[in-house]
Amino acid sequence: MAGTSSSGPGAVRVAPGTHQLNADRAPHERRTVVVVNTGDRPVQVGSHLHLADANAALLMDRDAVRGFRLDVPAGTSHRFEPGASREVAVVALRGARRVPGLQRDKPDGGALGLVVPDGAPSGPTGPTSPTAASGPPTPDGPVVDGGAGRG
Repeated sequence: MAGTSSSGPGAVRVAPGTHQLNADRAPHERRTVVVVNTGDRPVQVGSHLHLADANAALLMDRDAVRGFRLDVPAGTSHRFEPGASREVAVVALRGARRVPGLQRDKPDGGALGLVVPDGAPSGPTGPTSPTAASGPPTPDGPVVDGGAGRG
């Protein structure tokens, strides 16, 4: 039966006991936010989605979640029912911190963008505010850093 085997290709073997996700994260890499589904349909948000790019019907502090994802196990998600409000834990993205720009007002409508580091001034943000592109275009599109004046 799929999902019950502990051997074979793709098997994940986890030591017995309880495991804390992202235990090595610093306090500034974690936060909680309230998310409200203002739409009339359920919205499912996956574990690796850049939360600031989530469905526009989800009301939240998008500036606070810029560069963050849900703090849930890989491959899982949260479902937000219409009209429901939920406080969720989020954790900072790691790696190169480049995310696909789905709804975050990229100059070209969806090029890869660089997430602004914590504490860096980001300039105006939001669904109607343009972000500034910096650096030359790359094969993946321009690099977007959400503000001007950083070097």
